[in-house]
Amino acid sequence: MKSNFLLGAAIATSFAASVAFAEGPIALTLVSWGGAYQMSQQKAYAEPYVALNPNVSFVWDESSASAVAKLRAMAEAGNTTWDLVDVVASDAIRLCDEGLATKIVHDEMLPPAPDGTPASEDFGSLLVSDCFIPQVVYSTAFGYRTDVADWNGAEPDDVCDFFDLEAFPGKRTLERRPINNLEWALLCSGVPKDEVYEILETEEGQDRAFAKLDEIKDQVVWWTAGAEPPQLLADAEVVFGSGYNGRLFSVIEEQGQPIAMLWDAQVFDLDGWIIPANLSEERIQYALDFVGFATDTQRLADQAKYIPYGPARKSSAPLVGKHAELGIEMAQHMPTDPRNRENTLIYNYEWWADYRDDLDARFQSWLSQ
Repeated sequence: MKSNFLLGAAIATSFAASVAFAEGPIALTLVSWGGAYQMSQQKAYAEPYVALNPNVSFVWDESSASAVAKLRAMAEAGNTTWDLVDVVASDAIRLCDEGLATKIVHDEMLPPAPDGTPASEDFGSLLVSDCFIPQVVYSTAFGYRTDVADWNGAEPDDVCDFFDLEAFPGKRTLERRPINNLEWALLCSGVPKDEVYEILETEEGQDRAFAKLDEIKDQVVWWTAGAEPPQLLADAEVVFGSGYNGRLFSVIEEQGQPIAMLWDAQVFDLDGWIIPANLSEERIQYALDFVGFATDTQRLADQAKYIPYGPARKSSAPLVGKHAELGIEMAQHMPTDPRNRENTLIYNYEWWADYRDDLDARFQSWLSQ
């Protein structure tokens, strides 16, 4: 297999067509999150890539939420079966630090922008790890039913309304993990936004966050897959819940459900790819060729036709247009739109990379009490 990663901007958007793959069919296992997000990946770059390389096929695995634990187990067993894994930035940092992800020389392994800007400059500060290939900026925000009789016509406009069971009664849904939940709990217990992580480092701060979550615990349905909260809202099993902004967009705009967005204290996060460590050189090259194609300027802009996540490359932003099927402008539905980011909570990737294992354990213990 020959490498075409440095052939320049002129062929950066089509280099996969000329890669000399091994004879016979090639199947790559891609790990992602399922639902509307995975569909956007399939439409924007998996299907175009297969059109250029008809002997390549993809096996999709929806295990990204448990990728760290599963990659640890695979490495321990000496049998890593995944070729490319979609993870959030803090998980990429952990996997890289533990030697479970392949280090990437971004300017050598990824195509430049169409004007020749090196990949490292095009991705800029989103390159939070030597092993991470950024894909999108997304957020975890809130959706709520707009037809709740008990709310007497009121609609929430503040993140702390989520904790107000008197004004906004009804079942809630939150992700079954400490990330975001502890930050929101501290905010709504009175901690200033710029002190959240400093306070959360202390045992007293953690106690304070869990005490706030105790106030709503018996009204919470816990979700683990991104497709769950929009379905719970659509089925009216819950009236208020956290979810990925792209999944909420799908149920609101594509399905027309009586649900609205609450952007207050949305939490920005990064999502992207890692290539597992301990793969053969051939498998690494296959993964690199696909991920170079999938994260070039045009492909990242194309993904925004299907889901409102901000492309990780600066050069992709001007190419974001309308939804592929609905024909609506997508920019206003992005978490990065000025109207949506007025009170954003900036997620601390490195902090969670350091504290995730301990707080995961405490969170699961708290859930069982």
